[in-house]
Amino acid sequence: MSPHSPAPAPALAAPSTAAILRRIVALAAPTSLVALLQAVAQLVETWLAARQGTAALAGWAVVLPFALLLQQTSAGAMGGGVVSAIARALGAGRRDEASALVLHALLIAVAAGLIFALALAVFPRAVLTLVGGAQAAEAATTYAVLLFGLGAVPAWLANTLASVLRGGGRHGLAARVLTLAWLLYPPLAWALMEPAGMGLSGAGLAFALAMIAAAAAMAVVVWRGGAGFTPSLRAKPSAALFRRILSVGLVASALASVANLTTILVTAQIAAYGTAAVAAYGISARIEFLLIPLVFGVGSALTALVGRAVGEGDWASARRIAWTGAALSVGLAALLGLPAGLAPGATARAFTDDPAVAAVAARALAYIGPGLIGFGVGMALYFASMGAGRMRGPVLGAFSRIAIAVGGGWLLAHPFGMGLDGYFLAVALGITTFGALIAASVRPGVWPGRSS
Repeated sequence: MSPHSPAPAPALAAPSTAAILRRIVALAAPTSLVALLQAVAQLVETWLAARQGTAALAGWAVVLPFALLLQQTSAGAMGGGVVSAIARALGAGRRDEASALVLHALLIAVAAGLIFALALAVFPRAVLTLVGGAQAAEAATTYAVLLFGLGAVPAWLANTLASVLRGGGRHGLAARVLTLAWLLYPPLAWALMEPAGMGLSGAGLAFALAMIAAAAAMAVVVWRGGAGFTPSLRAKPSAALFRRILSVGLVASALASVANLTTILVTAQIAAYGTAAVAAYGISARIEFLLIPLVFGVGSALTALVGRAVGEGDWASARRIAWTGAALSVGLAALLGLPAGLAPGATARAFTDDPAVAAVAARALAYIGPGLIGFGVGMALYFASMGAGRMRGPVLGAFSRIAIAVGGGWLLAHPFGMGLDGYFLAVALGITTFGALIAASVRPGVWPGRSS
C-alpha cells in the first residue's frame, strides 16, 4: 500500500447486548403500552361477558378465536409482513419502494377485512354452531354480526397503517393513536352492554366504533408523513411489491390461523363435556392469548430492527437482536404464566362467579400456565423471523402445536383416560413445542441460510 494512500476505515464495532436491549426497549415501550391497554380491555371484556351469564360467556368464547384471529392477522401477521417489507426497503435505501408499498398494504387490508366480514357477519350461526354448539351460537350471533360486519375492515385498516408507521421506526406515533382506541373500548362496551341493554352484542358494536375511529385517525397521521415518507397512492400495483408483503404476511397469517384453529378444534372437542367446559376453556384460552399482545410490543420492535439489519446485510446483528428480544420476553411471559400456574383457582375465580366454570378453568390453567413462558420466547422469535423473512421454523412450530394439542389431546383424553385434563396437558405441550422449535431455527445455518 502506498504511504500516501488513506488508511482503511476501522470496522465498526458490533453493538453491545446492552445497546441492542436499549434499542429494543425504546421501540417496544410504546407498543407494549398499547398491548397492555389492549390486554386490560380484553380482560374487562371477559368480565363483562361473564356478567351476562353462562350462555353469553359461552357465546363470547366461541367468537373468541375468530376475534383474536382478526387482531393477530391484521396487526401481527400480515402487519408483520408490512413492517418487514417497509423496514427492509428503508434499510436498503429504497424510499420510493417503501412509499409504493403502502398502497399494496391497504389493498391487502381491505380484501382480508371483507373475507372476515363475509364469513362471520353473513354466516355467523352456521360457523359458530360448528365450534360451540347451537346454544353458544345463538348467544353469539348478533355479537359476531356487529363485530365483524362493521368492525373487520376498519380494524384491518387501522392495524395496517400502524404497521406502516412501525416499518418506518415510528412505533411511538402508532401507539398514540391506538392508545386512544383501546382507552375508548372498555367504557363504551360497558355502556352499550349494560346501561343500553344490548348485552353481549354491545361489545361487538363498541369494538367496531373504536376501530372506525382508529382507522380514520391513523390515515391522517400516515398521509401527513408520519412514517418518515409520503405514501404514494398513484403507484401502479406491482406483483413484486405484493410478494414483498405476502411472502412473509401470508405465511404468518396462515400460522395465526393454525394457532386459532387449534383453539377452535380443542373447543369443539371439549364441547362434548358441556357448556360450562366450553366457557371454562374460553377463560384459559384468553389467558394464553393475552400473552400475544404483551409480547407484541417486543415482537414489533424485533420485526423492524431485524428487518433493517437484514436489509443492510448484517445477519449476525439480526440474530443477536432476535435472541436479546427473546430473553426480554421471558419476563413478560412470566407475568401471566406464573400467577396462572401457581394460583389457578384464584385466577379462574377472577373471571367468573360460576363455581363449575371456575373449577374446570382452574384445572386448565394449572397445566397451561407454566407452558406460557416457553410460548412467549417462541412468539418473540416468531416476530423476529418475520423481519428476517425466514419462516420455516415458525411453520414447523405451528403445525407441531396443532398436532400435539388436537391429536395428542384426543389420545390423552380417551385412550389414556385423562378426560378434560388430557386436552389441557396437550395444549400446554403444544405451546411449549412451538417455542422450542422456533428457537432452534434462529441459528446461522438458517439465518441467513439460502435466499427465500
